[in-house]
Amino acid sequence: MELSNELEKLERMRKRGALTEKEFKQAKDSLLRRAEPLSQKVSDTLSGVGSDPNTWPMILHFSQFCGYVVPLAGLVVPIVLWQLMKDNSPQIDQHGKVVTNWVISSIIYYIVAGLLVLIIIGWPLLFGLVVLGIIFPIIGGVKASRGELWVYPLSIEFFPVRPAPDVAVLDPSAKK
Repeated sequence: MELSNELEKLERMRKRGALTEKEFKQAKDSLLRRAEPLSQKVSDTLSGVGSDPNTWPMILHFSQFCGYVVPLAGLVVPIVLWQLMKDNSPQIDQHGKVVTNWVISSIIYYIVAGLLVLIIIGWPLLFGLVVLGIIFPIIGGVKASRGELWVYPLSIEFFPVRPAPDVAVLDPSAKK
């Protein structure tokens, strides 16, 4: 709101003749340069958290555990972090895709297992999903701290994972 008010004020001054076209353009450019988008401000703030390039990818994997503190945060926080930080490095983007693929896949698996509870087979499936929901982020986070990209097994590839040349990929489904 503040930026739009300032721009309107400049426009009124230009129309009254208090500012020349050149002065108006300079003042407008100056205002627009100062008004960074919120996502850029947050990204700049967050990028100062860790100087190690593997810190943010690791945090992305571990952020899935936020759901144990605040319901549904384990689904939202990793995706929001990925969207805010993905332009900072290709590694963050790739790890974000891996985590988001797993989050969406696990939601689908939970729905199916929840429906299968009616015929009893759903209970072991739900238990298995809870276990995998703990194990996979830990493995992914540890691998990310070493600079490796681990593609979660059983995750559906909604976002294609094409690693940067300097990221080692550990795909458990890849045939040797």
